[in-house]
Amino acid sequence: MKADSPAVAVAVATWRRPLRLRWLLNALGEQTLELGRLEVLVAHDPACAATRKVLETHPLRRAGVLRTTEFPEHSVFPGAGRNAAWRAARAPLVLFTDDDCRPDARWAELMLTASRVSPEAMLQGATRPDPDETATLLGASWVRTMRVSPPTIWAPTCNMAYPRALLEHLDGFNEGLRVGEDTDLAQRAVGLGAPLVPVSEAIVHHAVQELWLPVMLADQAQWADLAYLAKHHPAVRQALWAGLWWKREHAALMAASVGALAARLDPRALLLTVPWLALSARHRGYGPRGLLRSGAELPGRAAIDTAEILAMVRGSLRHRTIVL
Repeated sequence: MKADSPAVAVAVATWRRPLRLRWLLNALGEQTLELGRLEVLVAHDPACAATRKVLETHPLRRAGVLRTTEFPEHSVFPGAGRNAAWRAARAPLVLFTDDDCRPDARWAELMLTASRVSPEAMLQGATRPDPDETATLLGASWVRTMRVSPPTIWAPTCNMAYPRALLEHLDGFNEGLRVGEDTDLAQRAVGLGAPLVPVSEAIVHHAVQELWLPVMLADQAQWADLAYLAKHHPAVRQALWAGLWWKREHAALMAASVGALAARLDPRALLLTVPWLALSARHRGYGPRGLLRSGAELPGRAAIDTAEILAMVRGSLRHRTIVL
């Protein structure tokens, strides 16, 4: 490797989150790995002026560390942006994270060290809800965040690293998938014999975003492509609950629905609602205040679980395999 060649590339696909993107770039600028050994590649939507301003004015750009590319015209799905980003990189190790994340300061250094021990492996770090946003996590009814303890077959790109040679051999991400392109990539790599190595001390903090319930419900439509993963990757099918259900709540909600309908004929059928009620209450705990809050949130949780089930049904029909 030439002295002026970066050892680590960070590839990011961003889509109209300029403030979160700035926080991510700030975190990358604070890495313990020397900036001269790091390159940052960001694929972005050229129509977003605020994102362009962040990318053009950030100190990493002035330092020559940050380079940009545009999302391909044929797709706005994340896989297309990530492919554009990593293909523009020069470093032999490519780290992936998302535009709503903040890596810990030692993240890149720890991943590079782990890659020297396992040069042909995929590396998976840990992902935790951002500690600066704990109040939102505890206070909001509906939030979007990530918690990942490696190793997991889902291999979300909020905190993954791949040898560039492996990415080239796999031809990158499947750009036709709205979600699950990261899991698909990892499972194809496993099929080639690449090991998945956990690097638990390499931590990424994921944003905690409060959502309105209607937005939360609309977001569930994207999960239809999980059926594609179950169809093409046996490990994904095996990871489903009972090999069929994406979440236990889905099976419990369908049982509860049957129980509620059958209770007109036999009140004992209401016992079928107990598993779903118990699973729903666990989010807030089983103390008096937790149960009271869980009770207030039950209609929303039922709506979210129903929206997810409907997305699974659509995906099952599209990909001709059953996932609920």
